[in-house]
Amino acid sequence: MKYLHTMIRVQDVDAALDFFVGKLGMTEVRRKENEAGRFTLIFLVADQDLAQSTAERAPELELTYNWDNEEPYGGGRNFGHLAYTVKNIYETCQSLMDAGVTINRPPRDGRMAFVRSPDGISLELLQEGDALEPAEPWVSMGNTGSW
Repeated sequence: MKYLHTMIRVQDVDAALDFFVGKLGMTEVRRKENEAGRFTLIFLVADQDLAQSTAERAPELELTYNWDNEEPYGGGRNFGHLAYTVKNIYETCQSLMDAGVTINRPPRDGRMAFVRSPDGISLELLQEGDALEPAEPWVSMGNTGSW
């Protein structure tokens, strides 16, 4: 068995791409428009997985946009969350905050944080390697919303 991708439905393609590509730094590797089925599939890859994805088409995040859906999708928390490692949890969270993203669970422990996509999908960000030393403002920052 081999992991291929995780699919999430998105309400607004531009908002989803701004979050995943513009703010998290993922790369769009392919897109499929299906006029008969009235949907678009957009496949994204984290930077450290790009070479593997190009060779094997995995691991990827599939954004599914259903053209005619006007109802918001129910909370993404029911499936769990997506998880990614980052080089520096503090720099990543600061960059996301500077871009207007709410840090729902700050990296108080220097190891783990949670944010949400525009469609309410929970993302866990984990420090690559050992946890960083606890530091402000993260240590004193409380949780915001649900994660």
